[in-house]
Amino acid sequence: MPSFYYNIAKIDFYPPKNTLTKNECILQLIKMKRLSVVLFTIFFLIFPGVADDSYAENMPLYWGNPSDAGSDLEADGVEENYLMEKPQFTLSYNSKSLNPNWVAWHLCSADLGEADRADNFRPDTELPEGWYAVRKNDYKFTYYGFDRGHICPSADRTATSQDNSMTFLMTNMVPQAPDNNRIVWVALEKYERELVLAGKEAYIFAGPYGVGGSGDKGYFEEISVKAKDGRELAITVPAYTWKILLILPEGEEDFSRLVERADELEVIAVCVPNQKGCGKNGSWQQYVCSVDYIEEITGYDFFELLPDDIEEEIESKVMSW
Repeated sequence: MPSFYYNIAKIDFYPPKNTLTKNECILQLIKMKRLSVVLFTIFFLIFPGVADDSYAENMPLYWGNPSDAGSDLEADGVEENYLMEKPQFTLSYNSKSLNPNWVAWHLCSADLGEADRADNFRPDTELPEGWYAVRKNDYKFTYYGFDRGHICPSADRTATSQDNSMTFLMTNMVPQAPDNNRIVWVALEKYERELVLAGKEAYIFAGPYGVGGSGDKGYFEEISVKAKDGRELAITVPAYTWKILLILPEGEEDFSRLVERADELEVIAVCVPNQKGCGKNGSWQQYVCSVDYIEEITGYDFFELLPDDIEEEIESKVMSW
């Protein structure tokens, strides 16, 4: 409870002795109780329920930070779970796999405009000093056969040229099999934008899982890279790419709307093999799963700031067709 409110609640409502009769004291207490009810009502009108007061509505981590990523370079494990917050998306970066663990973003109609595809793949200069920043040519497609696969899609950020350009940072990429990236993944990306253009908004998390995928040049578990200082490093090739979408009608006060009208929610979760041929028998619909499943394999906790009953309900469902 905020301190100012707590102090109001603690005010001594009893008058000094011998100044009021017993009946007058009782009437005074009744009046003060009525005042306390009014104060409670005013408080909740001014301060409605929110998911995480650290993040404003429509910010990527409004419903929580799934891996408790942080940016304190002195913290244990930060090298594998480093928080990077950009205007266009938020991510947890892993300096050992040289991939994002997850990327989160909010998508609404205001994010979609006429900006052209920037196509300017480049290192992320905001990584901590001494960390290797993956370069455009490190994926070596002609040898390994994996695309530089966007996690937050370029086409989800077309309101301005700057927004689109930011999606080409290499911290927003994982090695994706072309059949995953160009067939299955792109179809789900298109679907999420169709929902938004039809009057929805979405909170989205996506990332890689596991080790080892098969691209156009065969099966690989990593892509070797060499730093300028001679260090031998490797970009992990994931076994799967996963995505979670929390979809609701576009509007304001998302927390209140979600809690009060949970039946209007849609949740889509997919886990797609990072393999050649993964789109042969259909698109992303064949890979739908539950949020619970993705939490189980990754160890992350999505939507942790929702009321438990709603969180349990939406995370256990598998989208049906």
